[in-house]
Amino acid sequence: MTDNGSMSHSLRPSRKRIIQGVLGMLLAIVLVVWWLPRIAQTTWSAVFETLSHVGFGAVMVLYGLMCLGLWFYTFTLAGSLPGLRHAQALIVNLCGSSAGNFLPGGGAAGVAVTYAAFRSWGFARRDISTSVIVTGVWNILARMILPVTGLIALLVAGGDLPASVVRGGLIGAAAGLALLTLFIASLASEKLARSVGLALARLLRPVLRRVNPSREVVFDKLITEQRVHLFRVVRHGWLGMTFGLVGYFAVFYVLFWQSLHAVGLRMTFSHMFAAYAVGRLLSAIGITPGGVGVTEGGAVAVLVAFGADPAQALAGTVLFSLYTHVMEIPLGLLAYLGWALSKKTTPTDRLPRPDEASPDDTPR
Repeated sequence: MTDNGSMSHSLRPSRKRIIQGVLGMLLAIVLVVWWLPRIAQTTWSAVFETLSHVGFGAVMVLYGLMCLGLWFYTFTLAGSLPGLRHAQALIVNLCGSSAGNFLPGGGAAGVAVTYAAFRSWGFARRDISTSVIVTGVWNILARMILPVTGLIALLVAGGDLPASVVRGGLIGAAAGLALLTLFIASLASEKLARSVGLALARLLRPVLRRVNPSREVVFDKLITEQRVHLFRVVRHGWLGMTFGLVGYFAVFYVLFWQSLHAVGLRMTFSHMFAAYAVGRLLSAIGITPGGVGVTEGGAVAVLVAFGADPAQALAGTVLFSLYTHVMEIPLGLLAYLGWALSKKTTPTDRLPRPDEASPDDTPR
């Protein structure tokens, strides 16, 4: 079976994936409709009244910020996959995000779409898997570091801190440091890399069977064989990937800040950033599509704890979520069209010759 054929098959949702998707959507609806107003201690009628005062100019400014943030993330994808153009990275980001947010299977659907796009442009499986691993690590690290940054900003600003904010910052710091240490150690130690590969096999094999059912991936062998390649990508691409993620999260913080301002909420930088950081950390929880309901609840809880007006806090957070989930739909449709019309290349999976790895690219 060809890659395109297996990918088309994987994008057709199975009964299990449909059930999971429906349950996730139902949970998201319950969280949004019932839980969020209780967390914010307000009503939806008050929230809609607040949102009605948002002008067209503010809507367009927020949309421009969203597009700028998405463009920044192309640096992260391009840094993780040598040869990927920024236009292609933007298409993959929008297609994968749309699939992850709206198709049954969530993250698995996003991975499947990303894999299909990369393969259609001729990238090798080894390079794609390396990109997925590296960008995954970078994204998780960024979400772990954000609460720490927010906690530092709050400490500098002074004042009493909610225990939940302090706890979240400490957990983020510990988890981020542990993940970074594990990633670096895996590049340095073949034995540890094999152990990580076995753990990833148990975690990701069900997902990758959906992506390409005709090919079994042996993770421990894959990772140990790719250590040099991973090291090379990280060594040469870490600056671009970091620049992309810093720009992405910085612009989306400005989007969050301006969403709050659009509904009339004024707070200090440190308080707003703490709420934003908690929301981004919770976005990694995949019990609902895109973390809908969970991320908003965390951000609203922090804002209200710092004395924000409940209706404004929930209205601003909901407005921000519209841009991170709903407003991307038109761009996602254009991205799918761009992918369909883009020039396709037959993929090759040539293994590198021993002389292609320079001494500087070999982990000691």
